[in-house]
Amino acid sequence: MVPAPVVTGLSPKEGPPGTKVTIRGEFLGTKPQDIVGLEICGIDCLLSAEWKSPNKIIARTGAAKGKGDIIVTTRLGGRGTSTVQFRAYHETIGPLKESAVWVEETSPTIAWGRRVLTPNTSDDPLGLSIEGDKKIPDDLREIFPDGTGDLTQENFNPAWFLLENHLNTSFEDLKAGLLHLKRKIDSQTQGKIYFLKENSGAVIDQLDTLMTLREKFQQDVKEVGLEQTKTLEQAIQNTISSSHTLFSDVLARREKADATRAALAALSRHKFLFCLPNSIERCVKSNDFDIICNDYARARNLFGKTDVPIFKQVLQEVDNRIVSVRKVLHEKIREMPQGVENQKKLVKALINLENQQKELPGMLEGYKVEDPAWDAIEARAKYLEKTFKETYEGYMARETPQNTSRSTNKETTPNRLLFCEEMNEIGTGQFPDLWRLGQAYFSGELRGMSEPKAKNFKTYILSTIELFCSYLKCALLPNAKNHDIPAWPSTASSNNLFAIWIPQCLRYVRVTYATLIRLDLPNEALDIVSKLINDLRLYSLSTIFKKTNEKVKKLVEREMWEIKVMEFPGATLLPSKLEELLNEALEEAQTVCLTPEMRETVLIEPQSDGQREIAKRVQDILNTFCGVVETLAMQRTDEESQAAPTVSQLIGFPSEMQAYESVTGMSDTNWADFLTWEQRLLCCLANCAYCNKEMFPKIDQTFAKYGLNHVKLAIESGRSNINQLFSSLLEIYVEHKSDPLVGTIEPSMYIGHFQWDQVEEIGKLSPYAHECCDNLVGVYSEIFSISPFLLRPVLEPIVQTVAEELARLMTCVQKFSEMGAMQAYVDIKVIQDALKVYSNSVAKTFFNEALEAIPTLSPTDRKASEVVIEDVKKKMRLQVICLSVVDY
Repeated sequence: MVPAPVVTGLSPKEGPPGTKVTIRGEFLGTKPQDIVGLEICGIDCLLSAEWKSPNKIIARTGAAKGKGDIIVTTRLGGRGTSTVQFRAYHETIGPLKESAVWVEETSPTIAWGRRVLTPNTSDDPLGLSIEGDKKIPDDLREIFPDGTGDLTQENFNPAWFLLENHLNTSFEDLKAGLLHLKRKIDSQTQGKIYFLKENSGAVIDQLDTLMTLREKFQQDVKEVGLEQTKTLEQAIQNTISSSHTLFSDVLARREKADATRAALAALSRHKFLFCLPNSIERCVKSNDFDIICNDYARARNLFGKTDVPIFKQVLQEVDNRIVSVRKVLHEKIREMPQGVENQKKLVKALINLENQQKELPGMLEGYKVEDPAWDAIEARAKYLEKTFKETYEGYMARETPQNTSRSTNKETTPNRLLFCEEMNEIGTGQFPDLWRLGQAYFSGELRGMSEPKAKNFKTYILSTIELFCSYLKCALLPNAKNHDIPAWPSTASSNNLFAIWIPQCLRYVRVTYATLIRLDLPNEALDIVSKLINDLRLYSLSTIFKKTNEKVKKLVEREMWEIKVMEFPGATLLPSKLEELLNEALEEAQTVCLTPEMRETVLIEPQSDGQREIAKRVQDILNTFCGVVETLAMQRTDEESQAAPTVSQLIGFPSEMQAYESVTGMSDTNWADFLTWEQRLLCCLANCAYCNKEMFPKIDQTFAKYGLNHVKLAIESGRSNINQLFSSLLEIYVEHKSDPLVGTIEPSMYIGHFQWDQVEEIGKLSPYAHECCDNLVGVYSEIFSISPFLLRPVLEPIVQTVAEELARLMTCVQKFSEMGAMQAYVDIKVIQDALKVYSNSVAKTFFNEALEAIPTLSPTDRKASEVVIEDVKKKMRLQVICLSVVDY
């Protein structure tokens, strides 16, 4: 059972929302798909989790606050535990704080009336000096999670303040500071009464002055009255009326001029807002959408809450222009082709404008984009699929019959190779862009108002890669079929000619595969390309061996009948040429397809298609070679076919030099110019024997050296075929030699009306026996001059046939005279003794039957016959010695 995950380390241990943290522990999964849950301080952070190894995960924190555990949940280990905690806190953004958002800079409100005094935070309220640097201990935030040491904050905590500023202050100093603070507070509460007590004389003087003023005012009322200002007021009103009459036109013009100057001043001060609509139009034409976003945000911050009608009217026009800009941006996002960075820039601008206008009433009802980043991904994926289709159809349209005929020239680059090259250029150029755009989308860089569509993105990635591989399969592999893709126009001959370019196509696809691996794509996507590479490797392997098979077929024309195999006289260089072709094929296969590259599987696995394919191709090559040997063995000129077999004459021995050269194989003579068909047949028999004894073990070792031990069955099948061919060719040669040889025995025996009951004297060998021995010596010499290894396989069946014929003839003799019986005994014994080396058990039985058919000789006759036999052997000493030589 897989252990539950454990989190043992964290870096950093605190931070605001969005902090990138490195989580370390044990049993955190063996692959990214194993992570099914990640919580930091109770907030789900799985979407931002990035699996690195079984001991490391990188993620970003969510909108949490306070301390909490880090809990990892895996598919097999379940919910884990944590030995460390993370503390999340929120930061306050002010005008002087660097921030990624716009902070509205508004003028402070002027409070009329009593002025509020802001405490001077630079002085210590206890009246004590703060020595040294202010350093917050690490555990203060853990002790006071909801407090602060800032005097100006609502959640001020005195204990925090003391620990922060007076950690080293003595208790006596703290008591003195407390008394200072109390005196300061008492002086503020008793200040009004103290002020009156200190200035009582001045207050009494002020009251006396007021009383004096009151008395003088009452005295003036008695003397003048209450209407003393009416006359003056009437004069002033008349003056004002006269002045209005005199200067009404001047004042009207002045007011108009003042209004104009005020309007011009307002336009000059706020020209940014009034020029913003035209500025937006210019930026749209020049694609400066970042400037539009910044200017619009500035305008909303400055004039978003204004009550001035003209500003509201201009701002409404700007809002309408921004809606049009959003439409333009959405169209540009979906326009292809374009670079991924430019597309990301447009998406960010559109999301920015969407967020700025989402709070405005009525702005999003007319035009609203839910997820512009996903629209960009969808447009790029569809464009990629469209590009694949157009490229395939374009190159397929060029594949006309005329182009197909021209492609027979090996120097002309075929359209399929050009198509493969361009497809892989598209793949290596656009697959990374699509993947990077998706990663930016899921990492939050291009996040819109809706949730990310992870499953849909995965579907797009898999479908585009599958389509990429399907088009390449239809173009490159002859047996590939896809109902949604039209078949590539090709013929068997064009496929065979194109096969030599498959290794180049394989290299192109491997470059694309390496690019996808560096992108860290899911294994499902990589497996699709890996399957295509394996298909191409398998097809390359099959092509290499098919090409070798064609070369083996042409060995019929390359056979020069050079008998130069020192370890096996009679064998030609034909088997060594087969070995060379197989070595070349294996070296090429090892370089092109057998050696796996980055993240490729072994092609020749047990019970795999590659194993079956190479075994089949090796068997085809060996069968073809057997056919080549058979073809060479049966090749006869018209003269050789029509010539009658040599009968009743001694076959000439080759010269001493020819015999030496045939055995040693050191001559440069072209044997094909003078070898007869029978001698060529013997060479083929020698080749079969050499293959069985020497060549097939070498081939087995060669394949084992390349790790292809599974072809033993194919090699054994080839060995069986070559042995069967050896047997059939041996039968042909034996029949060709034995039929005329045996056929001459009976006519030679009864030539001149010879009868066994009319023999009157003996003393020499009968002519038929001489001829039989001489003919066998001729066959022996022919075999020995080519391949001494074949003496026994060829002579044993011939001797057996001769013995059978002699037994038949002796059995058919009706009557022997005494001398005839002695003559027959001498003939059979001489032949039997001369051929005893090559007589098998069946031949010996037939010789015994022939002797048994002769009447029993008396001891005297037998003794006389033995004397004659010894005399004949002395005279035939050369023939007897020749037939007594044992094969090598």
